[in-house]
Amino acid sequence: MFLSNVNISCGMAFSVQFSLSWYVLFFAFLLAWLFLAIMRRKYMRKKEVREQLILGFLGSCALVSMEIFATSMNLWNYFPTNWPVILWPTYFVAILFGYQLLRHVENFF
Repeated sequence: MFLSNVNISCGMAFSVQFSLSWYVLFFAFLLAWLFLAIMRRKYMRKKEVREQLILGFLGSCALVSMEIFATSMNLWNYFPTNWPVILWPTYFVAILFGYQLLRHVENFF
C-alpha cells in the first residue's frame, strides 16, 4: 500500500528483486557494525543504544528524501527499476556502522 502511494506521488518504480551486490553491501555494513559494537560493548550505555536508533531513523529519513529527490529529478537512476527497496535497511545499518566507527575512533583520543 505504502509503496503504491509513493509510486503514484513520486512517479517511481520500486524493485523487490535485487542483485547479489545489494545483499553484499547490506551484510558488509551489518557485520562491520556488529564487529564494532562487540568491540565497544564495555563502553556502551543504554542511552547510546537509544541514540543509535534515533540517529539511524533520522538519517534514513534524510537519505530516503535525497533519493526521492534525486531519482525524481533524474539525477541518477537504478536499473531495471528506479529504486531498489533494499536501500532502506542498508541506509539504516550504514548509519549505525558510522556511529560505531566514530565512537571507536573517539576512544583513541
